Amino acid sequence: MRESTGITPDDRVQPEQRGVDHQRQPQIEPGFVLLQAVDEVVGKLGALPVGNRTFRGDDPYKGTAKEGKPFGGAWTGPTVRAHPQPPGHPGAGVTFVGDLDTGIAAALAAAGDKYVNVLGASTAQQCLEAGVLDEILVLVAPVLLGDGVRLFDRPGGTNVKLERLSLTSTPQVTNLWLRVAR
Repeated sequence: MRESTGITPDDRVQPEQRGVDHQRQPQIEPGFVLLQAVDEVVGKLGALPVGNRTFRGDDPYKGTAKEGKPFGGAWTGPTVRAHPQPPGHPGAGVTFVGDLDTGIAAALAAAGDKYVNVLGASTAQQCLEAGVLDEILVLVAPVLLGDGVRLFDRPGGTNVKLERLSLTSTPQVTNLWLRVAR
């Protein structure tokens, strides 16, 4: 399982704890899905476990035709959410389960021999703590937000050793691909 997300040098994936101000969201460029690292993720992707905040609308494409589409519409496939189905949501394309373990199992089964890519900081943290997160891809955007949600906030937690798999960059983003050392 892998986590991939845009992040800032001050370790923020979202500007505010409550309510997303998309004017301050880490934006790379409108066509950032064309970057090699993201293309590689999308090409090998089999299923998405999606966290609650991400599912409810923490979407860098908010207000565009790509809103609500994973990777801006570059990928379609099974999505799993470890939360109850919200009232009024048709559930099309989304499997709702009651807990993280069931969600992980459902995503792995749906993905077959492809990657499971976690979307959502809290869900990625829970997967890391459960020992099922194998890789982390961070796309570092050149902006400092100063406050907001951290990707792996572990107050009082233990160190997690990471091995660098690759490092690439463009003027708009630096891609850092890491493996969780076991």
